[in-house]
Amino acid sequence: MHGPQRPPCEDGQVRSAPAAETAFSAGRKRAILAATVLGSSLTFIDGSALGVALPAIQNDLGAGPAAALWISNAYLLTLGALVLTGGAAGDRFGRRRVFVIGVILFALASVACGLAPTVDLLIAGRALQGVGAALLTPGALALIGATFPPEERGRAFGTWAGAGALFGMAGPMIGGWLADNADWRAIFWINVPLAALTIAVALRAVPESRDPEARKLDVPGAALAVAGLAALTWSLTAAPDRGWTDPTVMVGLAGGVALCAGFLRVEARTAQPMMPLDLFRSPVFSGINLLTLLLYFALGGAMFFLPFDLIRVQGWTATQAGAAMLPFAVIMGLFSGLAGRIADRFGPRLSLTLGPVLTGLGLIALALPGRGAGFMDGPLIGMIVMAVGMTLAVGPLTAAVMGAVEPSHTGVASGVNNAVARIAGLLAVALLGVVLSAVFVQAVDQPDGRAVLGQVMAGSGALDDTAVDAFHAAFRWVMAIAAACALMAGLVGLLTAPGRAQNAA
Repeated sequence: MHGPQRPPCEDGQVRSAPAAETAFSAGRKRAILAATVLGSSLTFIDGSALGVALPAIQNDLGAGPAAALWISNAYLLTLGALVLTGGAAGDRFGRRRVFVIGVILFALASVACGLAPTVDLLIAGRALQGVGAALLTPGALALIGATFPPEERGRAFGTWAGAGALFGMAGPMIGGWLADNADWRAIFWINVPLAALTIAVALRAVPESRDPEARKLDVPGAALAVAGLAALTWSLTAAPDRGWTDPTVMVGLAGGVALCAGFLRVEARTAQPMMPLDLFRSPVFSGINLLTLLLYFALGGAMFFLPFDLIRVQGWTATQAGAAMLPFAVIMGLFSGLAGRIADRFGPRLSLTLGPVLTGLGLIALALPGRGAGFMDGPLIGMIVMAVGMTLAVGPLTAAVMGAVEPSHTGVASGVNNAVARIAGLLAVALLGVVLSAVFVQAVDQPDGRAVLGQVMAGSGALDDTAVDAFHAAFRWVMAIAAACALMAGLVGLLTAPGRAQNAA
């Protein structure tokens, strides 16, 4: 599939071919991989730290349940809707250039979040962070795909995931400690020096690369994607407060569905789509993206609501809740490279079947402990099992998606897969938030059940055991649904992931 190798031009740019056709030294590959890890770690650290600090943020800014969901969803919305454009922009204008622009924008948005005096301004800053992440995330993956040949990509993507986990390992601890002892706003300031280091390494080590056949950006498609997902997310988030029969909720749901359908129609008819639907003719590409949707729905929903249960139900501090996440980061950090080598040797199917199944079993284990559980009889086993499952799946999943397309379309492929993963998280928080609210309100059986839910999540007001028990019961429903999605992802992997022979081919 690869043509003759071409050395880079004098300025380090490969003009006439993707970088995947260029032979790089081992040292240069390590430097390029380091730049992508540093850039991606901006999102890893920020997300992991914010998760355990969110209850404190909600309490400090007086945010209700819907606003708390939007602190996460504003980021996931712009990231999920625009990551396709970010991948296409990298292919057209230069992957390194777009990657660096994304890092800069993410850093500026982080400053805005750190200074936000109200929850509305924090949500706006988070949305801007999502735009920056939509540029840097597919850029990082495309740079790896353009640098490493197919037989090395599983290991490279595994190393990327593992190193990112190591960087993110400190996130929950830092976020929890800041929430307990200092100011959660410092979470966003961490990104500034890390962004500066990323830019320095990228400009020094990463060659420019682009797709010589890249087309114009699909602005109508991007606009429809943002509008459609925004309408759906707003409606799902507002429905528990306004009611499902509220005219604005009904119009929002119908409009969101119509806009998303319009997006697909535009992508099918335009000559220059940001998401070429032809890619989905590949059973492997379609299957792995369905697996991604299910698996990241499960992971995103579980990891969003778990800190609330640990802090508000189990009575842990935010620092202790952050420490509970450490087994996940340690296992991914230490063994992702090994998981990538296993997939390189045996093919992705084994990893993409067993990994999601273990993730689902881990989520079930996280739902089992009752009130007052400690670390050993609480989240430890579930975290370990879930971490092993995700470690097996992440690197091979990314490599399988990238391997299902031509090397010149790695930016688009990574954009599609990242969009699916981020949209999965967006839908998980919104839909599982609806489930959490419905179960909680029914359990407490009070006229102001939503207000009581907000008090439980924020840790404000005098809370009785009935409200806390109701939240824990709702949390268990959320985890059960997440586990079912992960198990279904394993079935999809068994049916659609390439085996050893296909992988070698």
